[in-house]
Amino acid sequence: MLLPVLFALGAALSNALATVLQRKAALTVPKSEGLRVGLILDLLRRPVWLVGIVAVITAGVCQAVALATGPITVVQPLFVLELPLALVIAAALLQGRLSRTGWLAVATVVVGLGVVLFAASPAGNRTQVPMTHWIPAVAVCVAAIAALVVAALRRPEGRGRAACFGLAAAISYAMTAALMKTSMHTLDDGGITAFFTTWQTYGFAVFGVCALFFLENAMQSGPLVASQPALTLGDACVSLALGITVYAEYVRTGWWLVPQLLGAALIAAGVLALSRLPLARALASEEKEQPGEGTADAGTPAP
Repeated sequence: MLLPVLFALGAALSNALATVLQRKAALTVPKSEGLRVGLILDLLRRPVWLVGIVAVITAGVCQAVALATGPITVVQPLFVLELPLALVIAAALLQGRLSRTGWLAVATVVVGLGVVLFAASPAGNRTQVPMTHWIPAVAVCVAAIAALVVAALRRPEGRGRAACFGLAAAISYAMTAALMKTSMHTLDDGGITAFFTTWQTYGFAVFGVCALFFLENAMQSGPLVASQPALTLGDACVSLALGITVYAEYVRTGWWLVPQLLGAALIAAGVLALSRLPLARALASEEKEQPGEGTADAGTPAP
């Protein structure tokens, strides 16, 4: 179990680093009100952006290895650490700082995650999944995503719309991980040819693109405090459900559900607090904050 945990933590750390580096690079290029074709060319001339792309690739490799060697019910919940890690890195690289309130929120997420994983004690690592498991799982997830997108489009810009898109992105990320897990086992068993001829490979690519699209819409539709909890908790919960129903993994039930719920509540409280910090909003915002507007003190809410 140590190997998938280490690689999952590596993926979360790499994703967090990529977020901060790409944000740092975006602050150095000319801004535009609309789409600008030259944006990518400008970013390509920024070494920090290129390092961010390397971090994205590293995160993908680490996640693939983690899913190939461990249960999805262990690997995906560890990604809730991405936001705390991103804020800690941002505090160092973007000349900000986390106050005691911010550090308390980080500690709350870490403790909550530890309680959940200890109480749940996930186990099992099926390598092959029959189509009788995939068909209902994909159908339910696609239907849920479609319903959330429709609900989001019917709402004006704001928290509700952002939350719907955030949850749609969460389901897409969970399906991406579930399909990637089978693809990695196929690669290990049958080689590169089998990898490119199995439908799960193209499935996780499609869901991955959809996840990025919904995430971008979530960020543009409303505040981070609405989309980030839906994304973080939704990914963990849906991944847990897919691990149990598709991969026949199992977690402890009975009275163990009490500490699991307590840990989940701690994670939710910590993520909510972190997403309210000005430093978190600076990472998600397209506009550079002026000095003194909150980036320096990530523990004081912006006016």
